[in-house]
Amino acid sequence: MTSSLARGAEHSPFVVEGEILRMGQQKTGSWYAHSRDKKLWLDRLELRKDDGELVVVNLDDQSVVEVIG
Repeated sequence: MTSSLARGAEHSPFVVEGEILRMGQQKTGSWYAHSRDKKLWLDRLELRKDDGELVVVNLDDQSVVEVIG
């Protein structure tokens, strides 16, 4: 999975590799009018890295997910 962290106009790309455990939309604690359950929903990807670490990544339109082998 490749994405980038944005800070102002700067973007810092990063790569995370692991087994995909779950992918889908999850609601946040933030309130957002006119949406499902009046909550802000984000696309999230949950991964388990080779060392067992669990990683949750919020996806955006700049995220790239590649299935490896």
